[in-house]
Amino acid sequence: MSSNKAAWLNKAGTPLEVGEAPLPVPGPNEIVIQNAAIAINPLDCHMQDHGVFVQQFPAIFGCDVAGIVSEVGTEAQGRFKKGDRVLGHAINLVTGKPQDGAYALYTAVPADKAAILPDSIPFTQGVVAAFALEAAVCALSVKTPGIAMPGVPTPALGLPYPSLQSVSSNKTLIVYGGSSSVGSMTTQLAAAAGIKVIAIASERNFDLCKSCGASEVFDYHESGFVEKVIAAASSAQGREFVGIFDAISTQETYDIDLKILAKLGGGHLAAVHPPPPEVPENVKAGMIFAVNDVATPVWKEYVTPALESGKLKCLPPPTIVGKGLEYVNEALAKSKAGVSATKLVVEL
Repeated sequence: MSSNKAAWLNKAGTPLEVGEAPLPVPGPNEIVIQNAAIAINPLDCHMQDHGVFVQQFPAIFGCDVAGIVSEVGTEAQGRFKKGDRVLGHAINLVTGKPQDGAYALYTAVPADKAAILPDSIPFTQGVVAAFALEAAVCALSVKTPGIAMPGVPTPALGLPYPSLQSVSSNKTLIVYGGSSSVGSMTTQLAAAAGIKVIAIASERNFDLCKSCGASEVFDYHESGFVEKVIAAASSAQGREFVGIFDAISTQETYDIDLKILAKLGGGHLAAVHPPPPEVPENVKAGMIFAVNDVATPVWKEYVTPALESGKLKCLPPPTIVGKGLEYVNEALAKSKAGVSATKLVVEL
């Protein structure tokens, strides 16, 4: 019989400790994944350091998994079977259940937040896409504002889903942090919906942003780049400027976002952290919350065929920190130190 182990967080602000864990039991619409790779997100660092979204201790957290299906709930059997290669988005931050955290040998994942991973894509590559995909759909396609956390609204851009076909749109979106995990995925999904994406990134990451579908990329290190971004968005004749998705979301980037929006007549500001407390009336600002049923059609209908065709890429490329749960602490530390144009991955 299989046994489970996990990297447990016993108290906020402490290292994770590897120990025994119960084997997950799938609910009716869940699958249990024997993880071959897990990935690190900046959110995970906040959960470790401050206990953000941790409902009880000890906790198993983490969002990105890829591996082999070991158990299938009764309602998920139409889409998955034992032995399938999958990627999935673990949602411990919502349920609080240890079995729903990624940092374990086995994780329970909702069937609506998982997809078949083609044989041609290694687990260590596929795992970078899971959380980023859900976050990107939440940034782009939520239609009705909600609450990300007390006092912080979620954005509602209401943009169309990505399509497997070639489609066109009259909309333009700026993505600040186009080479980040969520930024590169947002660019891919927006471009696949026919939206023109103007990306902001370091010059060394221009090729990555363009490979994700950005029409134009501007270097935030360059003097006068703000005016160039404004000019690029203004010159899109016949196109509707939607707003900015800020995948960095610092005070510095918010200042730039608001300068751009002021010149372009306002729009949406979707962010990965709480937005500025005060914004002009013509700016609708909110923080994405990366768990939402709005992503279900993308998981079910788009992810696998898009991966198979190459329309969806698992970017940015992974950096493998090590093999084994004992490397999760090192990966979290590297994430806190800062990474660029890569996602940190631990093999299992």
